[in-house]
Amino acid sequence: MRPNLQSYQHVASGKVREIYQIDADTLLLVATDRISAYDHILRPAIGDKGRILTAMSFFWFDALGVPNHLAGGPTDERIPAEVVGRSMVVHALPMVQVECVARGYLTGSGLLDYQSTGTVCGIALPEGLGEADRLPDPIFTPATKAEQGEHDENISFERVVETEGAERAAQLRAATLDIYSRGAALAAERGIILADTKFEFGLGADGELVLADEVLTPDSSRYWESATYRAGQVQPSFDKQIVRNWLTGPDSGWDRAADNPPPELPADVIERTRQRYIEAYELISQLSFADWPDAQVRA
Repeated sequence: MRPNLQSYQHVASGKVREIYQIDADTLLLVATDRISAYDHILRPAIGDKGRILTAMSFFWFDALGVPNHLAGGPTDERIPAEVVGRSMVVHALPMVQVECVARGYLTGSGLLDYQSTGTVCGIALPEGLGEADRLPDPIFTPATKAEQGEHDENISFERVVETEGAERAAQLRAATLDIYSRGAALAAERGIILADTKFEFGLGADGELVLADEVLTPDSSRYWESATYRAGQVQPSFDKQIVRNWLTGPDSGWDRAADNPPPELPADVIERTRQRYIEAYELISQLSFADWPDAQVRA
């Protein structure tokens, strides 16, 4: 018989995830349907979003073939019935306090850094690059782990050396670029560009790096369709872009610069976002989301 969620101690909340202690060695990570944008948690939630993120993470943990934090499968009996399909049983690990970002294309905060300095996180890039241009080689562009409601801050490799030591910093860079390259290669086979992504690592018993948290989901990665990719312009992506576009467009009536919270999301924005997340999962995994377990699963 499965335990109740209330039987586990709640230890932490994030923008999307709730973390519970199962025992001294294992945690339960529950992915909710919450969605955030511009440092606000939005309402209502995106139905099935937590299940999609969990399905995607399980797919990639299996496909990547690197050490990871999983301690059980999607229907592990330690997962309470009400959160089956949106939960992972994982090893409790000390976490590296660096967001490990890999970029293969220039966009987002990386583009802003480049336009200001000609570099990204201190890495000099060729002149004349623009929006969505492919980089000569993928680059490691770490960031600080910000508190909830705060922005991550891009930092240089030298800053990572200062906080983590030279050997660990080199390991983080190598692992990040290796895993990014593996993910980008598989995505490319399926008509998808992995423009950039963010990884988190824990430390195993012998101090080795262990891939943790979510991995290569639409929340932690920029995915673009290869068929519609055009350098020099903002690309449609498989993430919360639909939500961002509505919030900053004329229909929402929201002033991002003001202190008031965003308005509620319309039903059509919620459903289009949900479908975009499902599309990303199905294109990359080549599996049907309809087959992914949900809270009705008992075994």
